[in-house]
Amino acid sequence: MTTAWEEIAGPGPVLFTCEHASARLPEPWKWGEDAWLAPLHWAYDLGARELVQELAAQTACPAVLATFTRLLVDANRSESDVDLFRSTAEGRSIHLNQTIERDVRLETFYRPYHQAVDRLLANPGVQWVFSVHSFTPVYDGQVREVEVGVLFDAEDDTAAELALALFDRGQPCWLNEPYSGKEGLIFSASSHAARHRIRALELEVRQDLACDPAWRATFVERLVNALREVGLLPGAGDL
Repeated sequence: MTTAWEEIAGPGPVLFTCEHASARLPEPWKWGEDAWLAPLHWAYDLGARELVQELAAQTACPAVLATFTRLLVDANRSESDVDLFRSTAEGRSIHLNQTIERDVRLETFYRPYHQAVDRLLANPGVQWVFSVHSFTPVYDGQVREVEVGVLFDAEDDTAAELALALFDRGQPCWLNEPYSGKEGLIFSASSHAARHRIRALELEVRQDLACDPAWRATFVERLVNALREVGLLPGAGDL
C-alpha cells in the first residue's frame, strides 16, 4: 500500500475504482475535535472497499482504491469543486479543513491516486472504468429506500441494461439514484473515461447492505453475472 492508493492487479477488461475506500488520516494530520466523523460516511464509504476487493477477486479485474479519508481531500471531486475540502458536516465545522494545505494535499494524495488510475487505464485491454461507492441509509433526516443505484453520465443504455439484469436476479436497482451522474456526481469515473476514450459507470450501494458480508457475497455474485450479461465482462472461464 502506498501513501495515496492501494492497487489490485488483474488482466480483466474493467478497472474498479474506489475513491472513498478509507477513513485513514495520515500524519501529520490528527482527528482531534473531528474524531466523531472518523467512523461515519463523512469520512469514507463504509463497505465499499470490501465490495471492490471481492469484485476484483471474482472477476480477475484490476482495481485502485484510495487510502486516505475523503475529508483530507475528496478524490471524487474536481480540483475546482467547492466540496473538494469539506468545511462542515451536520451543521458542525470540520476543524481539519479550517486551514488547508491545498498544494500538499493535492500533490501527496489526490493527484497520485488519479495518476495510478490513469496508469492502469493506459492498458489497451481495459475498456471500462467502474467506480464503486456506498451511501448512508439516512441523510439529512430522510430515510433512503434505494438499495443499489447505477450512476451514469453518457452510458444510458448500458446502465439501464445493467439495472434490469440485476433486477432479474432479485436485486432491486435504481438509475441515477441516490445521486445523478448527469449532474457531475461520477466525476472520477467520467473524467478518466473521457481522457482514455473508454466508458464509465458508477455503483452506489446502501451502507447497511454493503457492510453485511452475507448480503455482499450474494450481491457480488449477482453483479458479476449481470456484468457478463451486458458485456462488460467476458463469460465465465474466458479471462
